[in-house]
Amino acid sequence: MNVLGISALYHDSAAALCVNGDIIAAAQEERFTRKKHDLSIPVNAMHYCLRESGITSDYLDAVVYYDNPFLSLDRFLKNIVWQKDDSEDLINMSFDNMFMDRLWIHEQIIDVLDAYKKKILVVNHHMSHAASAFYPSPFKSAAIIVADGVGEWATTTIGVGNINEIKFLKEINYPHSLGLFYSALSYFCGFKVNSGEYKFMGLAPYGEPIYYNLILDNLINIKPDGSYKLNLKYFDFYKGKTMISDKFEELFNGPKRDFESEIKKREMDIAASAQKVLEKVLVTLANHTQELTEEKNLVMAGGVALNCVANGHILKNTKFDNIWIQPAAGDAGGALGAALYASFNHFGLQREIKPRGLQKGSYLGQQFTSNEIKEFLDKNGYVYKEYSSKPDLYKELAIYLSEKNVIGFFNGRTEFGPRALGARSIIADPCDKDMQSKLNLKIKYRESFRPFAPSVLSEKAGNYFDMNYESPYMLLVAGVKSDRRKPFDIKDYISDTQINLLPVVNKERSDIPAVTHVDYSARVQTVYKYDNPDYHLLISEFEKLTGCAVIVNTSFNVRGEPIVNTPQEAYTCFMRTEMDILVLENYILFKNEQPEYIEDKDWTKAYELD
Repeated sequence: MNVLGISALYHDSAAALCVNGDIIAAAQEERFTRKKHDLSIPVNAMHYCLRESGITSDYLDAVVYYDNPFLSLDRFLKNIVWQKDDSEDLINMSFDNMFMDRLWIHEQIIDVLDAYKKKILVVNHHMSHAASAFYPSPFKSAAIIVADGVGEWATTTIGVGNINEIKFLKEINYPHSLGLFYSALSYFCGFKVNSGEYKFMGLAPYGEPIYYNLILDNLINIKPDGSYKLNLKYFDFYKGKTMISDKFEELFNGPKRDFESEIKKREMDIAASAQKVLEKVLVTLANHTQELTEEKNLVMAGGVALNCVANGHILKNTKFDNIWIQPAAGDAGGALGAALYASFNHFGLQREIKPRGLQKGSYLGQQFTSNEIKEFLDKNGYVYKEYSSKPDLYKELAIYLSEKNVIGFFNGRTEFGPRALGARSIIADPCDKDMQSKLNLKIKYRESFRPFAPSVLSEKAGNYFDMNYESPYMLLVAGVKSDRRKPFDIKDYISDTQINLLPVVNKERSDIPAVTHVDYSARVQTVYKYDNPDYHLLISEFEKLTGCAVIVNTSFNVRGEPIVNTPQEAYTCFMRTEMDILVLENYILFKNEQPEYIEDKDWTKAYELD
């Protein structure tokens, strides 16, 4: 049974292929087109999935779209009626997308796959998200929470899954949306919608939640069961205009921050306040869900589930024993959920429950053989050293890491989802207090305040972080253990009249300073030998040499660029930045040995800033 799932035409389009319920391949279109958050029909991702499985479209039993276009049209038309004379902006913004693209998604799929004889199915948006979270999880049964901007009408959904069945219990509908609420506040603070929310989350620990009560009193009304309503007079997204109305400026005593302008304490405090409100809603909602379902396990998806700080609060402050979050929790994961839902419901395949689930570490994307990489290197005249043994290579890499080198690591199948997990990663020594600012300013070319994640051997995670749970997909935050912390008070650096972020970033807050955020937290990736034996071995070699079972892990790209997908993209990123070493499978390249690298145009303008 071959089922291809597709997400497209909103943001983060993707394709995923399941064969007899097993996830064979999944990839976002942005990795191929090099356009971040690409929303187009995932032509390249679809063809990749077919190539990976070794089949053609003739052998597909179904192609499944992750959204019901007619229900989305229903929302669009009713929204126009609701707005009456004020609907012109809404019509101008969405008419073509709705009537010329989304309603004809089946025709576009047919054009790409020549699949006119095949059955094309649709799955409701939140069901796609729910399926992406429940079916790959290691749980026989679990409570389900889906929270995002909007899908058809739904914005927040709670339900329960049991073996093959998923049942929704409660739903909150548009325009009341937790995802759009958080995006609106991010937008007001100068960050892009559907792109900058994770930066907004990372900014929160720099501020104080002084606007918490103001937000609760004016913007959102939270009920005891975690349901909520927005005060729509402060928002404009449902009118097809900007995210917020002019009343936002009155509420926060000034205009919105301009994109790329200086971040001030007000933005930090709004971020801290918004994050606290989001956590309150989600924890309250999760506790109600647990009471309703009496389940000990929770699974989550939807863009809001990428807020790893809130996820950590859910795990700590609810009665759930375990939490599993879809690594591609946003719209990309909807492609996978659509394929899985059709497999286990429409076609009635029996779901197999495995101790580590069906996600395969989320290493579901493209891979290149050593022969392909050698051919690429030789063809271009790049200088490299070849290793016949990866253990020998990793022993040498451990030495280079300990000597403060920054390494681009390209190994195995690329990750599905927004997080690099050791397949397309930039790695470094976490014990270097200057490494965070070096990576931000000289490698990633992004804001200095943004934190980096630690990859830690799973069996050693409790030695470094306050955690007794798995976090293989970098979607849970944990505190650095108290005995590793060093005295630090952010108030010494930030006030209403003074903001100096670089000294904050460079201040040693623990004995692993490069991965310790200003509130002593870290977005942890626990690395399991079963999921990624190569990455586990590399960190093990670093531990043998240094005594530290942690390394810095950030995605292999620069700001605004999708994560690299091919050896050429990896080499280009390596040469454009101040990375010292590049590893392509069994081959190691040193920057100072490479031919002179010259580009005929300013590459920094190639990617739109996030």
